[in-house]
Amino acid sequence: MTTVTGAQDFRTPGLSRLARRVIPAKHAVVTVEDARSAYFTDAEALEVKQRVHDRFRTNPKALHDHLLEALALRGTEELLDLGCGNGFVLERLRPHLAAGHITGLDVSPAMLEAARRRMAGVATPCDWVEGSADSLQAFTDNDFDRVMCVYTAHYVTDLTTLFAGARRVLRPGGRFLLTTDQPDSMVEMYDVHLRALRAVGGPDHLATASPKARISLVNGRRFLAPHFDRISVLEWQDQLQFASLAPFMDFYRASYHCSASAGPAAAPPALLDALEAHVAGTVRQVIAERGYFAVTKFSGTLICS
Repeated sequence: MTTVTGAQDFRTPGLSRLARRVIPAKHAVVTVEDARSAYFTDAEALEVKQRVHDRFRTNPKALHDHLLEALALRGTEELLDLGCGNGFVLERLRPHLAAGHITGLDVSPAMLEAARRRMAGVATPCDWVEGSADSLQAFTDNDFDRVMCVYTAHYVTDLTTLFAGARRVLRPGGRFLLTTDQPDSMVEMYDVHLRALRAVGGPDHLATASPKARISLVNGRRFLAPHFDRISVLEWQDQLQFASLAPFMDFYRASYHCSASAGPAAAPPALLDALEAHVAGTVRQVIAERGYFAVTKFSGTLICS
């Protein structure tokens, strides 16, 4: 097993120290049902995050560029995207599959409809399937040359069934991609959020790390190793730099207030208002002093075959 690291490195000793001090051991828990009934009843929050990433990123290598490197496409592959969302990533990958075939699976009918609209009229054949990534009975053995699961696995109830199914539907010589975060990704946002939560007297159950910590670049190998012979890691980093407050607050809200505003025990509206006011004050001050507020993303893809 090898590790491949991308060229751009935003990690500093200060950020590492901040993460050790700030990131809680307990992570937020979200479920497939949360995704279907609360997070993704429409594509609005996801589209906000996508627009923010496109506009405020500082790595010239975007997520889809990272995925293209990991996918190593020839242009004729059958690709299955587990948790395809609104098709934003697939739209950017599609020119590299001009003679291939795309299948998108998602638990959210609203997301699938958004993906259909986004990809309508393209010559590359596309199929859209409603379902969970740990239930791939709709597909037969050796159906796909590439299977990818991008920022989705932490929602899935049964990870063993997810990865066994991905292996089953993958053709010999194919690749499975699991894209997820490091546990300390976006530590600056979590820092201001958790400080605000303490300042306004928020309940302890809301003081959690990202739900992606459930299966991250740190612990992902142990979930994947029973199913795949070879696993490598391709890291990808970026830093969002906000020189004005409003787009950061849009991003914070679209991130469900660091999971505080979603799930069965979500913060009530009055607490969210207080959180936003406190977070806004801190971020506004950082922008005034530094010129921008940074949110650093430590992410990457486990490439499996």
